[in-house]
Amino acid sequence: MEKPDLFSEFSETTSKAWKQKIQVDLKGADYNETLVWESPEGIKVKPFYNSEDITDLPLNSFPQENNWRICQKIFSGNAIVANNKALDAISRGAESIYFTVPSAETEIQELLKGIDLASTPIYFDLQFLSEDYTRSILELGKNKSAKIFLNIDIIGHLARQGNWFFNLKEDHKKLDTIVSLGHATTLGVDMTLYQNAGANITQQLAYGLAHANEYLNHINNTQKAGIQQHTITFIVAVGSDYFFEIAKLRALRRLFASLATEYGARPNCHIIAIPSKRNKTIYDYNTNMLRTTTECMSAILGEANTICNTPYDAIYHRDNEFAERMARNQLLILKNESYFDKVNNPSSGSYYIESLTHQLASKALDLFKLIEKGGGFLVQLKEHQIQKKIKENAVKEEQLFNHQEKILVGTNKYSSKEDAMKDMLELYPFVKIKTRKTLIEPIIEKRLSETLEQNRLKQEQA
Repeated sequence: MEKPDLFSEFSETTSKAWKQKIQVDLKGADYNETLVWESPEGIKVKPFYNSEDITDLPLNSFPQENNWRICQKIFSGNAIVANNKALDAISRGAESIYFTVPSAETEIQELLKGIDLASTPIYFDLQFLSEDYTRSILELGKNKSAKIFLNIDIIGHLARQGNWFFNLKEDHKKLDTIVSLGHATTLGVDMTLYQNAGANITQQLAYGLAHANEYLNHINNTQKAGIQQHTITFIVAVGSDYFFEIAKLRALRRLFASLATEYGARPNCHIIAIPSKRNKTIYDYNTNMLRTTTECMSAILGEANTICNTPYDAIYHRDNEFAERMARNQLLILKNESYFDKVNNPSSGSYYIESLTHQLASKALDLFKLIEKGGGFLVQLKEHQIQKKIKENAVKEEQLFNHQEKILVGTNKYSSKEDAMKDMLELYPFVKIKTRKTLIEPIIEKRLSETLEQNRLKQEQA
């Protein structure tokens, strides 16, 4: 028996018909002024989208398997302590580890001791540049089917610190040596700096693409024969604009694929997503868990490969087991209880997200072309053009926030005057924010002394 067509009774509704119906319901109010709003990127967002909005758009161009990994970030000043922390995190649900290594004094064998490198991808944030140290990492993972991402990013270091590790010539010379080792996932592009500094989404995409282009162009000129084997890793900060952030990650893949194809490089990039620090509060701090949850959801639906959640107290508190466990459990709940890993390409075909993806990619590509016309990312960075543009957008965003035109629930419009957190910030002397003009009360002063003493004892034990 032939199954009936359940939708044959419903006629297709055009955009024009929808607008006419909405105009009637508005009772004379202007459609554009009432329901259409403009994003910081200059994108006009409509109240509804349909198939007419994605006509001739490239849909699902770069599908990804939804096998995203839960990642734990660990500072590795002490290799033994960091290793124990990594093993504990893996036993509690972490599927990959992101080590921040401050110096070459961190013993790599101790750091990776006992970790199954074949099943647990390891990411590195090396805060120094050393061919020998990089070689020792690769040697340790040799013949173990290790999944190691070095994320060497000399340009990112320059953008963040204002200086090269050594100088332009020496840094590129060492980069050439490291790249010549033939490891596929050597290069990284840290885009978190741009988002956290205040860049809008179009700027983030354009600067990240121009940043990557510097590496592709350099490798193409020095080691053209090996450019096809490299996969670039993008580290991306995800903000709170839910649908725009989904579209941002999807646009990044499309933009990079177009760029890489021009060089004959691999079109697929690897994306690590980390919640933004820019919108986190030190007052109603539990709100941060709500924000990081939606940001991680955006990262998942935007098809990031790996997600490192940020602890809710990261901006005012040192690393602590409770907050890190909560951050990890947020991702475990999304994966194991909310089934966010069961559908491939969940956002593909969404009229709204597809339209946003296309518009963001188009605007970012135009900005990228302007950067290249101006001499490229390094030239623009040296001339402070990149910094100037980011600062302009950051100031604009802060003004919207201060005038409550940009709402962050729990911080500006709905903040609590009785928030006890304001009276407890003095317990954390490393937070350089004054929240009270009165002197610390005796009981708080006593707790401060106790906290400092506990921290000192923990450091001695470590």
